[in-house]
Amino acid sequence: MGFRHQGVTRATIAVVLCLGMALLWSSAAKAETRVYLLRGWFGVFSTGLDSVAAELRGKGIKAETVGHLAWKSTVTSIIKWHASGNSGPLVLVGHSQGANNIIDMARLLQRENIPVDLLVTLAPAGQDPVPGNVVRAINYYNSPGWGAPITADAGYHGQLTNINLGGDLGIYHMAIDKNPRIQAEIERAILAMPQTRSGAETRTTEAK
Repeated sequence: MGFRHQGVTRATIAVVLCLGMALLWSSAAKAETRVYLLRGWFGVFSTGLDSVAAELRGKGIKAETVGHLAWKSTVTSIIKWHASGNSGPLVLVGHSQGANNIIDMARLLQRENIPVDLLVTLAPAGQDPVPGNVVRAINYYNSPGWGAPITADAGYHGQLTNINLGGDLGIYHMAIDKNPRIQAEIERAILAMPQTRSGAETRTTEAK
């Protein structure tokens, strides 16, 4: 009887451990960071985003480069992903027209009550304000040159940083996404996810 009881106990412990490991794996999978990087016009001038995506995938982050014309279908995919129970951080990165479109994406996701943990724009032009569901926004632009500081909706409670690269002549519109320093900064911000939600802070930082 003693041996039988001991065997049952061991079997029970093994089952509990297996269930626990399965739950932990499932929770980790549902909490994984997802990154969407949107190219600019025609999808041929933003090849630096492909390099960023490859670097992130090499570090275990799910990263996908998308043509800017697919921004609406990408929003649909994100909504389905979120509806399936996934709760991991969401990151949107865009260059040129792709930068404008990720703000459009965030606006549509706001209607679905889906937060965007990090939004990174590279040289957007004529962009709309950042919506309130964006936890942190970083905008790189050239002044004089292409792009401008971005703003946020009234009552925005996230963190918005504008970085002027105008002092660096080597970082022009078609090269900003390929600059190693900027790529490294974007990767560090993504790998530091999730960001802590804090009070609104809008500032412009001059690049050195």
